[in-house]
Amino acid sequence: MNASSLPALVLAALAALALAGCQRSSPPDAAASGVTPAVQQANAAVAAAADLSDPASFADAKRGFIAAPKGQVKDEAGNVIWDYDAFAFVQGKPPATVNPSLWRQALLNNQTGLFKVHDRIWQLRGFDLANITLIEGKTGWIVVDTLTARETAAAAMAFARQHLGDKPVSAVIFTHSHVDHFGGALGVISAEDAKARGVPVVAPAGFMEEATSENLMMGVAMGRRSMYMYGSRLPRDAGGLVDTGLGKAVAYGRVGILAPTVVVDQPQQELLIDGLRFVFHNVPGSEAPAEFTFYLPELQAFCGAELMSHTLHNLYTLRGAKVRDALKWAGYLDASLQHAAQAEVLFNQHHWPVWGRARIDDFIGMQRDVYRYIHDQTVRQMNAGLTGPEIADTMTLPKPLQDHLNVRGYYGTVRHNVRGVYQFYLGWFDAHPANLDALPPVEAGKRYVALAGGADKVVAAAQQAFDAGEFRWAAELLKHAVYADPQNRAASELMARSFEQMGYLAESAPWRNFYLTGALELRKGPPDKGIPSSALLDMLQHTPIERFLEAMAANLNGPKAADSRLKINLVFTDLNESYVLQLRHGVLHHHRAPPAADANATLRLTKPFFLQMMTGGAGAKDLLLSDQTQIDGSALDLGRFFALLVKAPGNFPIVTR
Repeated sequence: MNASSLPALVLAALAALALAGCQRSSPPDAAASGVTPAVQQANAAVAAAADLSDPASFADAKRGFIAAPKGQVKDEAGNVIWDYDAFAFVQGKPPATVNPSLWRQALLNNQTGLFKVHDRIWQLRGFDLANITLIEGKTGWIVVDTLTARETAAAAMAFARQHLGDKPVSAVIFTHSHVDHFGGALGVISAEDAKARGVPVVAPAGFMEEATSENLMMGVAMGRRSMYMYGSRLPRDAGGLVDTGLGKAVAYGRVGILAPTVVVDQPQQELLIDGLRFVFHNVPGSEAPAEFTFYLPELQAFCGAELMSHTLHNLYTLRGAKVRDALKWAGYLDASLQHAAQAEVLFNQHHWPVWGRARIDDFIGMQRDVYRYIHDQTVRQMNAGLTGPEIADTMTLPKPLQDHLNVRGYYGTVRHNVRGVYQFYLGWFDAHPANLDALPPVEAGKRYVALAGGADKVVAAAQQAFDAGEFRWAAELLKHAVYADPQNRAASELMARSFEQMGYLAESAPWRNFYLTGALELRKGPPDKGIPSSALLDMLQHTPIERFLEAMAANLNGPKAADSRLKINLVFTDLNESYVLQLRHGVLHHHRAPPAADANATLRLTKPFFLQMMTGGAGAKDLLLSDQTQIDGSALDLGRFFALLVKAPGNFPIVTR
């Protein structure tokens, strides 16, 4: 089995707040952990197939080390947001429960602390999923990316100042629109301080829209799936979460944002920031919809943001996102070879830097070639009539790419990237007429089980497959049995065991986390509660009203609203903005306009109160009694309108239905 493989990461990062202090334990042996001989043999083959000792990468990951933090980071209520020792078990030889290649990545990502990268450049690694890069400007720190959470960002900055001196923040740079790179902004500098001192906040074109829209429109579904991708419910031990491929884990704290004051909107754009010249290169539609890299000519240093990293990345990410363009990504990497042609050091916003021009060229060139190979060879086979699963199951990289550890599938995978290319061009439909209107999974499951002669026969066949080490086939059979009867404990337990074995095999950390979380939820069920959206208030304060209204329309119960015709005025008294909402045919439209005279009702309110409504902090009673609201017209019609909006629970089942 070839199991090689962030970020609306936001809601996933919040999903396991109560689990941030997960158990630690020593690595289990094969017998104690139930590792089958098939898994032991496969992982032994992985260890023998490539030199995973990789002394150069381990030397790079430790180079410039200054100091490491200890203890925990807690929020105001005393909840543990980050535990520096949670992954102390990641040391030594790989345990039986972890793919040896993934263990190598977990060891490398376990180098935590403050590091000097180059003259005037430092990085804070292991304080969260991503890195903070500090660049010494003329008057203070130019901070590149700000982690996921306010708490971890504040802890990282305090640690840096402890060792480097207490300098003010003179600029903030967001390399791209994923939350692990902007969510901790208010732990780096307050919005009030940034405004009062005129601190520039630099971001690529489209940053603010992309950073806020995804989390509001699809945040519930993506957040639920992200619990699987980032293993937020798994214990931190060798039988559970060991890594994410990009870093150790996601911090579970308060998420904020700062609105950019300087937008980089040209393909190449030079800016003088706190006395230092930056040459920015926009790379939209690659790893993120809004992203840039930059070069520092005076320092001969290049920042690759997340366009490049020490892993194969995702063209399609398991939490769900818009599919990324492999051809465009490869083209940006090709251009980066020229942009970084004079660089002596390459640093990115995950992982560790690369030093020396020859090694930088090799690092970028290998990344470019792997995306281009996956793209071109997938397209070639698509045009020969093969489907996405067929191409994915047979695609292998050329040996030089296979053996290059910096493009191994620790985060993205060849298999899923092939499917991503297929979806990018041809979508979900494979052109087989039987799949035009296929049965939904539960109905198909019931019929397959009946055809097989009952659940006992399906479980027996799956047990034979499990015993033969055919875990994929076992899981496929058991999927139907569990869909047909979620209460069938024999089927659920055997599928959980099959998932565990595939998790122990997986080179990709997200694949491992998906499998092991699936096993956990088959045994314990989904989480009791959804994700607390109130933790996003710091970010939502800076989100345009239009994004909320788009999400509101997507929360409308269309069948229930099909015969309703309502017009509602929303007037934001603190923003001097008004919107007309019109409901007809089960569709909610909104327009920024003066209040309509023929509206059923007019609701005057402040944005803070509106945010309380959107995050569940205020209900119908508050709407009527608050001094921040005023209702003109029919309060009954306004109540009817809000009754048509539904709130997704955020803890829906995934492995059962």
